[in-house]
Amino acid sequence: MLLLLCSKPSMLWLLSVVVTARVSNAAAGKPKLIDYGSACESRDNAVSLRSSTAATPDGPEPGDLAAAFSVPTLDGVFSYQPGALQGPLVVHAFSNKSGFLECMWSSESSLISLVEELPNSTQVLFLSLDDSAVSDALWMREQLQRVAMHRNKEVLSRLHFSPVPVFALGNWIPNVLYYWRCTGRGCVFSQVVFKSEGWKMPIIIKRLDARYDWLSPRGEPRSYQLLDAGDGCEPSPSVAGALAWVSEGNCSFFTKVQNMAKSNASAVLVYALPGNPIQDMNCVEDECDTTLAIPAAMVHLEVSVAQALEFGQPVYVSFQNTPSPNFFMGIDHQGALAEMGWFIYPSFSFINWQAQWFDFYAALQTKLQSPAKVVSVFDKVQMQGAKGAVATVALPIALSDFDVLELDASLSCPGRRDSSCAHWDHTVQLFVCCDPLGPYCNTELGRWITAFRRGIGRWLTDVSALIPLLDSNKCSLTMKTVPWAMPWVVSLNLRFSVGNRTDDKVEKLRPFRVMPLYSGGTFDKNYNKRFRPTKVSVPASTKKVELYAVITAHGYDDNRCGEFCVTSHYFLINDAFNNTLTFDSAGTPLGCTLRVKEGAVPNEHGTWLYGRGGWCDGLQVDPWRTDVTKQLNTSELESNTVVYFGLFQGKDPNPSKDPGYIIMSSFLVFYK
Repeated sequence: MLLLLCSKPSMLWLLSVVVTARVSNAAAGKPKLIDYGSACESRDNAVSLRSSTAATPDGPEPGDLAAAFSVPTLDGVFSYQPGALQGPLVVHAFSNKSGFLECMWSSESSLISLVEELPNSTQVLFLSLDDSAVSDALWMREQLQRVAMHRNKEVLSRLHFSPVPVFALGNWIPNVLYYWRCTGRGCVFSQVVFKSEGWKMPIIIKRLDARYDWLSPRGEPRSYQLLDAGDGCEPSPSVAGALAWVSEGNCSFFTKVQNMAKSNASAVLVYALPGNPIQDMNCVEDECDTTLAIPAAMVHLEVSVAQALEFGQPVYVSFQNTPSPNFFMGIDHQGALAEMGWFIYPSFSFINWQAQWFDFYAALQTKLQSPAKVVSVFDKVQMQGAKGAVATVALPIALSDFDVLELDASLSCPGRRDSSCAHWDHTVQLFVCCDPLGPYCNTELGRWITAFRRGIGRWLTDVSALIPLLDSNKCSLTMKTVPWAMPWVVSLNLRFSVGNRTDDKVEKLRPFRVMPLYSGGTFDKNYNKRFRPTKVSVPASTKKVELYAVITAHGYDDNRCGEFCVTSHYFLINDAFNNTLTFDSAGTPLGCTLRVKEGAVPNEHGTWLYGRGGWCDGLQVDPWRTDVTKQLNTSELESNTVVYFGLFQGKDPNPSKDPGYIIMSSFLVFYK
């Protein structure tokens, strides 16, 4: 991808752009759930996944190659030419009609995230959907210039601001933005409609709903009577059954919404004080432990509404969502068009995370070019139902020549858009059976977690330690998830290769036997009663023994176990050596965002950002491997004992209801 920025006297040709300029009216505690600061505070409170390159008749689709284009910017002409691999390009189209985008651009934490965390490989082209494109471009550049100078970061050379509105670009970009329109939280015009007798027309203004992982209810499509409740810092019984009209300030958003819920209000509208931007309403720290089942949103103060309420004139309110063009699109390292996913809250972090994934995917493509004997198992096969996807394959004849086995797996969707992808996150397991009568038949070879309504996942997982499972020249492989899940399209290759040798003096070892140990189960008070010590004799000629385990925790009991609680898993050898795996990132607000660079699919639906018990949405489950050779008596005449147990907060789990569960495959692997 070649990006050219041709310098020209920008203001000379700016005069030829006929638009209506306007100045934005948006001025430029630590949340427990998302842990991102007050996301929109006032500054004063500061397998190939590619599709055919031929575009559909209606417009380009994700996976199509991006055509060349040029766009005037404040610093010259920005030109994109496909071909040179210089990194991804993100295109963002701003609109002042969106409360979500206003918040994203007025939030210091959001702006800082772009300046501090945008990958060095990535460039961003900023556009405007509105007539006010000139003032929009100048304002956006000023916002980021100010933050970059304050943080002493050089990022502006990779940020390009166009004063030409999207509808006047004269290239293919408008087609994509309009054709790819979505109805998600971050790319729709969310609005409030006010009506009152005597008004000739309703008043329609933009709104931003409270953070959904704090307040999941949304305003119903019906009419509410609007009643003034002051600043909402105290209960107001008069608003019972009505929509409470509350000013910002003097107490937290949580306090306002909680008081209105106690007052039996049907919903809450918090209006920004004059000169302040719309903010991202969220809970802070311990507030987040209290459930509030009431819709809430933030809007700007509308003078006519305030006056009507002051004079006792009835005002009625309804909520509506108007479809909009998409505000974001991407072009990856390979020059393919890409969706940017779902922006859960107003922050440029979501651009950064998608850009990180572009970098991951480019690096993965490079890895897949390394020499390997590739055995194709599934090539875009639908996986659904109890059977899943099943195939029988022939293995390489000289299997002993290889000491590396990697699983190249991808999960895509029935359609080309993320909107066609399966809802919810599910565990996907790969089982292998090479000898139906042998001890290893239907042993788990790999595990992944599906993304929530995104279809870009592809991963390379090293399972070399399990090569002994392939004990025949033909093997049957089954890849499946829960039978009620929506369909996924799976691709899988087995990659056999020879590992790199960095020290010729070190003896080359190869796994020759696998001994199954323990599986998981329901994580309740009886969990550890299921497990008994296992006797282990080390085979002759063994030079190394490895503990190998794939463990994930699921479910949600009264302790949030096992998905969001910290569990520890212990393998005690010979009553003396304790090997421990602890999921210490489980429940952390941004735990899985830290794994995007490893391949975790970003910008999914749901709460994909949170750390989980040994897994993340849209990611492979990496095996846990540890050398236990010195912990064992290696003489065939002596036996060893291994015992497993799992704990929550250092004790046996003891939930009062709805216990979670552990999925586990564990082995001792013997090398010679």
